[in-house]
Amino acid sequence: MRTTWNFYSAGQLLFGAHAVAQLGSLLLRRKLTRALVITDKVLEQVGVLDPVLTSLRNAGVLVEVFNGGEPEPAIATALAAVEQARSFQPDVLIGLGGGSNMDLAKIAAVLYTHGGEPQQYFGFDNVPGPVLPLVCVPTTAGTGSEVSHAAVVTDTKNKIKVSTLSNYLRPMLAVVDPELTYSCPRQVTADSGIDALTHAIEAITATDYDKLALAPGEACAYEGRFPVGECLGEKAIALIAEHLLTAVREPGDVAAREGMALAATLAGLAFSNCGVALVHALEYPIGGVVHCSHGAGNGLLLPFVMRYNLPQRAATFARIAQLLGVDTSGLDETTAAEAAIHAVERLKTAIGIPERLRDLGAQASQLPEFAQKAFAIKRLMTVNPRQPTEAELLEILQAAY
Repeated sequence: MRTTWNFYSAGQLLFGAHAVAQLGSLLLRRKLTRALVITDKVLEQVGVLDPVLTSLRNAGVLVEVFNGGEPEPAIATALAAVEQARSFQPDVLIGLGGGSNMDLAKIAAVLYTHGGEPQQYFGFDNVPGPVLPLVCVPTTAGTGSEVSHAAVVTDTKNKIKVSTLSNYLRPMLAVVDPELTYSCPRQVTADSGIDALTHAIEAITATDYDKLALAPGEACAYEGRFPVGECLGEKAIALIAEHLLTAVREPGDVAAREGMALAATLAGLAFSNCGVALVHALEYPIGGVVHCSHGAGNGLLLPFVMRYNLPQRAATFARIAQLLGVDTSGLDETTAAEAAIHAVERLKTAIGIPERLRDLGAQASQLPEFAQKAFAIKRLMTVNPRQPTEAELLEILQAAY
C-alpha cells in the first residue's frame, strides 16, 4: 500500500490586483533580461499585452512578442513559436493568455531547451530535465495552467488533444492579476469557469493516493486524492459557486473576477496534483474532432461522468452539493449526492454551456471512436474512482449525446 504523497506548485505565485506591474522587477531579481512573450493577436489588439510590456520595459528587460497563439493550439503553432525563440534567444519565456497560450509557452520551452519534436514528449515524465525559465500570466479564470505541470496541444493529424506532463513544466513564476481577466468575453468566462469547476470536482473525487495501483517508487502523473488537494479543491468549488454566474452576467464585477481568478488557480493546484479523470479523457478526442473549447467540452460532460462515478463517491458528492450552495439538511447521502449533479446541471445551463454532444457538432457514429481513444489514456483511467470499460465509456457518451 502506498503511504506517501507529493505536492507541487509553481516556484512562486504572485496573486492580486496590479500584480503584473511587478513582473519586470521579479525577472530582474532572477537576472533574466531577454523575454519572449507568447500570446495572441486578440490580446494584443484589446490592450491586455500592454501592461505586461510596460512592466518589462520599465525594468529594462528586452522584449519580443510571438502573437501567433490560437485556441487549442496545433503542433505547428508550437513549432512556429520555437522558431522565433531560436532567432531571439530569450532567457525567459512568458505565456500570456488562457491555457492555450500558457501551454504553448511550456511546449516551446521544452523544444527550445531539449530539441526534437513535440511528439517525443507527449505523455508523462518524458521531459529529460529543466527547461528555459517559464513565467505564466493568465488572462482567463479556468485552466490553472499557471501552476500546473501539463501542456495540451492538438494533434491535427490524429484529431485528438494530447498532453505533455512533467513537473519541469511548472512555471518558475505565476503572476495572477485578476484585472487581466476584466476584458474576457462572456462565453470565454463561462467556458473557463466550468473548466475550473471540472478540475476541482475531479481532483476531490479522484482515487485515493493510497489506493492507486502503483509499484513502490513508480513515477505517476497524478498523486490521487490527498488532504492538501482536497482543501484546495473544496475552496475552489465554493468560490465558483459564489462567483461564476456573476462573472458571466456582470463582467465588470470586481469581486466576482477576483473570486474566479483565485478559484481557477486553486483548482489548478488541486487537479495538477490529485488528478483529472474521465471527463478529460472523454473530452480530448471530442475536442480534437469538433474543435470546441476545452471548457465547453468538459462542462458538457461533467454531470454525465459524475452520475457514472456516484456509486463510488456518494459522500464526496454530498459535500460538493453543500459547497455549491445546496441545503442538504434532512437529505440522505444518495439524495444529497444527486443534488450535486443537479446543481452542476443548473449552473451549466445558466451560463450557456451546451447541453448535448450533438450541440457541439458531434455525430452519433463518432461516439465509439471517442470511447476507444479515451479508454487508451490510461493515466486518466487509473485516477478515476470507478474503473470503466470501453463499453461503459460509450454509454456515458450516448447519454450525453
